[in-house]
Amino acid sequence: MVTESIQVTEEESGQGAITGSEGGSADGATGEGAGKSRPSKKRTKRMISDIIVHVYASFNNTLITVTDVKGNTLSWATAGGCGFRGSRKSTPFAGQVAAGKAVQKAKELYGAESAEVRIYGPGPGRDASVRAVRDIVSITAIFDVTGIPFNGCRAPKQRRV
Repeated sequence: MVTESIQVTEEESGQGAITGSEGGSADGATGEGAGKSRPSKKRTKRMISDIIVHVYASFNNTLITVTDVKGNTLSWATAGGCGFRGSRKSTPFAGQVAAGKAVQKAKELYGAESAEVRIYGPGPGRDASVRAVRDIVSITAIFDVTGIPFNGCRAPKQRRV
């Protein structure tokens, strides 16, 4: 996967009074510095074409985290954070809404075009979240990274009848 990183500059003007060691009253207003805006800074915005969508689907909730290929978080959303409460939080539709919200935010802020989906957990929001990602960006690969125990937990003791 090749990640294109294009630097886009934006003008950002600070709208605060200058505070610090210039002196003045306790409320921060100085005689001649009050009301002045700071000089505008140039801020760079990263454009990321390839993203990784991590879907954690538990039985009670669905968590979506969108990262770049290095693992830096770009956006995230949960079914509970999208307004679903109680038993509605653990539905496929809630997972679909959460995935759509997280990926749409990453697309608007960073210009994401293609995604790799990594699914973890046995919950009901697994498949619906993948469908929501497919509707917004193109999917390059889908991985199921759910942990499988090699030996597992100790079995319960034998029942005596």
